Amino acid sequence: MPKSAETPAHKPLSGRKAQAARNDGLVLEAAREVFLAEPKAPIAAVAERAGVGISALYRRYPSKEALLRTLCHEGLRRYNAEADAALAEPDGWQAFVGFLERVVDADVHSLTVHLAGTFTPDPEMRPDVEHADAVNMELVRRAHETGRLRQEITPQDIGLILESCAAIVMPDKERAAQLRRRVLAVLIDGLTADGDLPGPPPGPGEFAWRWKRA
Repeated sequence: MPKSAETPAHKPLSGRKAQAARNDGLVLEAAREVFLAEPKAPIAAVAERAGVGISALYRRYPSKEALLRTLCHEGLRRYNAEADAALAEPDGWQAFVGFLERVVDADVHSLTVHLAGTFTPDPEMRPDVEHADAVNMELVRRAHETGRLRQEITPQDIGLILESCAAIVMPDKERAAQLRRRVLAVLIDGLTADGDLPGPPPGPGEFAWRWKRA
């Protein structure tokens, strides 16, 4: 709902808070690059990549696990934001396809592929996990209603599609993005094909095991 014109505008952050926000963004961006390349990398490698002091990093993230948890939670929030935006699209099929394309471009599922099991999920993540499940169900339901999505496809199949694209890694990020979109286009064509799929679809929670710490 649009905010009333009487709602006061957000005040700009003070100099110290603005710097802290910039540093946090640098840390999360660096953590993504470091841990996707090597999940066992030390937290000091993140500080070095971000160009911040290790003491400043530890003040914000007291442990590597806390940093990993925040990184993955941010990815989950991005996923939900894209799903919510897709639900505003009136055409169920275009909403479904556009959602897949944007999430593949955002590359949030690389975090799942590389970092699942490296930290203990926080209970605070649970509402966002449940929201992701709910919007997945709604996107698939609406796509089915258009008659274009084959009926065997379930919400759990979304994860398989996205992880298949995230598994494509190249030294050149732009080339990796091109190849992921190419594979996604092939997979989307398969979502509209006739015929039975081999084996049963993934069950709800079937992949939850990998988020448990080894």
